[in-house]
Amino acid sequence: MKTFLRSLACSTALALAPAAFASYVSHPAAQEFIDHMVAEHQLNADELRSLFARTERVERALELIRPPERTGPVTRSWENYRARFLGNAHISGGLDFWRANQSTLEAASRRYGVPPEYIVAIIGVETNYGRVTGNFQTLPTLATLAFDYPPRADLFRRELENLLLLAHEQQRDPFSYYGSYAGALGYPQFLPSSVRHYAVDFDGNGRIDFESNPVDAIGSVANYFAVHGWQPGKPVAVHVALPPRVDPAPLIEAGIEPSLDAAELARQGVTPFGGELHAGLVTMYDLPTPGADTQYWLGYRNFYVITRYNRSSFYAQAVFELAQTLRHHHDRAGR
Repeated sequence: MKTFLRSLACSTALALAPAAFASYVSHPAAQEFIDHMVAEHQLNADELRSLFARTERVERALELIRPPERTGPVTRSWENYRARFLGNAHISGGLDFWRANQSTLEAASRRYGVPPEYIVAIIGVETNYGRVTGNFQTLPTLATLAFDYPPRADLFRRELENLLLLAHEQQRDPFSYYGSYAGALGYPQFLPSSVRHYAVDFDGNGRIDFESNPVDAIGSVANYFAVHGWQPGKPVAVHVALPPRVDPAPLIEAGIEPSLDAAELARQGVTPFGGELHAGLVTMYDLPTPGADTQYWLGYRNFYVITRYNRSSFYAQAVFELAQTLRHHHDRAGR
C-alpha cells in the first residue's frame, strides 16, 4: 500500500499542473468518494486528495458519452452496423492476428474451451486487433464520468474505485493507464473491474499487460467467456423463418437470456435456414434493416455469453458473423 501511495505523489509532471486549472479535489462527489475509499479500502485521505488535486475534468469524454440528440424515433439498421465489422479490413486483419498469435490462441482454446475465432472476433470488434485502444487518460476520464455524468455515475464510480485498486495491485501509477472515453483498457477493452475479476497473466511473466502484448488479452477474453458460461462445442445462433401465425414481438420481448424452448418453437413452425434447431433454451432477436426484410434469429447460451461482453444483440451478432467468417477463411487457407 505504501508503494502505491508513494506513486500517487510521484507523478511529477501532473503534480506541477498550474493551480489555475480546475481539479476535482473540492468537488462534493469526489470528497464523498475519498471518504468511501478510506473507510472501505483503508487508503490514505491526504494522498487521495493529492491525487484528485491533479485530476481535471475531461470535457471530450462527456461529449462522447452523452447520447446524441434525436428529433424522431431511432432507426435500427443491421446492415449499417454489420458493415463496420465485416469488411475486408476486419477480415484480413483478423486472419493476420490469428496467424501471428496462433499458438497462444490454441492454448487459450484448450484451457478455456472457447474457439480461437471467437477470441479473435471480440478483439477485432473491440479494437480492430489492438489498433484502436483509445488515448484517453483513464483516471481523469473515469473521475469526470463518475462525478459529472449523473445518468451513469454509479457505474463509473465503481470503475474509478476499481482503477485505484488495480493500480495498487499492479503497483502502477494510477495516471499511467490510457484507454477509451468510457474507461475501457487495452486490446480487449476491459473496464477496470473486469481486469480485476477476469484478466489472467496468460504468458506467466508475473504481470497483466493489455497494452503492448496481446497474449494476456487473448487468455483474458477466453477466461471471461468461460466464467460466464461458454459451452464448448455447442451452437451459438441460427437464422430462422417464422410462419405467418407466429408473432415475433412477445418472443423478442421475453429478453436476451435464453428462456424459450427450441422444441416448442419448432412445433409452432419456426424453421432454421440451412440446419436444424438444437434442443434447449434460446432467445429470439431481430436484425432489422430499413428497406429490407427483418431477419429473425435464435440465440443459444453461447450467444448470451457474448452479450455479457456487450448487451447489444447487434454487437453479439457482429462477433458471431465475424468469427464464422474468420473460421471459414482460416480453414480454407490451411487446406
